[in-house]
Amino acid sequence: MVLTRGDDYPLHQTPEPIAYSGTDRNFYDRYFFNGYAPDGSGFFAAAFGVYPHLDVADAHFSFIRGGVQHCLHASCELGMERMALRVGPIAIEVIEPLKRLKVTIEQTEGLAGEFTFTARAAPIEEPRFIHRTGPRAFMDYTRMTQNGHYEGWIEADGVREDMAKGTLGTRDRSWGVRPVGARDTQPIPGAPMPAFFWQWTPLNLAGGSLFFHVNADPQGRAWNTRAAWAADGCAQDQVAEGDAALTATLEPGTRWPARAALDIDVQGAPERLELEPLARFQMKGIGYTHPEWGHGLHHGPVRTAREDLPLAELDPAAMDNLHVQMLCRVGGDMQGMGVFEQLAIGPYGPLGLSGLVDTA
Repeated sequence: MVLTRGDDYPLHQTPEPIAYSGTDRNFYDRYFFNGYAPDGSGFFAAAFGVYPHLDVADAHFSFIRGGVQHCLHASCELGMERMALRVGPIAIEVIEPLKRLKVTIEQTEGLAGEFTFTARAAPIEEPRFIHRTGPRAFMDYTRMTQNGHYEGWIEADGVREDMAKGTLGTRDRSWGVRPVGARDTQPIPGAPMPAFFWQWTPLNLAGGSLFFHVNADPQGRAWNTRAAWAADGCAQDQVAEGDAALTATLEPGTRWPARAALDIDVQGAPERLELEPLARFQMKGIGYTHPEWGHGLHHGPVRTAREDLPLAELDPAAMDNLHVQMLCRVGGDMQGMGVFEQLAIGPYGPLGLSGLVDTA
């Protein structure tokens, strides 16, 4: 057994020390942040993941400036210490749980930053995500999400920019089981072509936050979905939940969203919102589907690397470029800003997608 600083807090979920998270090697624990200026400029995002049974942690920071997405990747060996919220130059500080968190990126290869997130309301708890491929659990996790305000700065190659007044965004925390680390090469007998469809719209609106997500099968049947409205300052038991339907079109030659409309049936929320994309953020910049810096991969005791992605030059049909967040202006029954995230791998009938990565 190994005792760590987490064992001095009443956090245990099993009879074992905190260092052991059940028995599934794919267990993970992750922080996520994104933010943007009120005029749609200055998009940034960060991710911080802990993989107890792989004994690895990683962190990523990425932002867009001048049509280029600048990325800083970091990985370290965990040493079974889950409460050390630092990976190389990137650190997380929980100032006030469920309300204020701070992210610090020490200057590394020309990139740096520091920003504090302050919540607009209590976080929402999304329905538990459980999905299997045949008999094998593909994912089983819980996620909480909340919108908020940011204060801070970002620096690239000696040019520091303070975040604009009114910078908004989203942060989430998820934990459980999903594919992490090295890919499992053992095939599943009779498994169909790989397919995964995900849409998520955390929106910052006047007076509150609107959240919608859907996971669906290739025929468009949702296996996990929910809409929620969190009025500013509301407590967890005041979050209103219900249903919504998202209708989207794709940018020709891609699997990236072009426009979308959201019809909502939630008490207190607007009934219809329209999403107009302003900028595209590649999620591989913070590790998602990245071929080298994918979440949970082992890179030795400590390793960091900078990566610059010229957004206009990326191949939209490449597997690692499918997962995007589109920064959107929100119109319709209420005005605001937000993000439309989408990942479509494999066939998806409602959008006319039939192959693994074929484009619209």
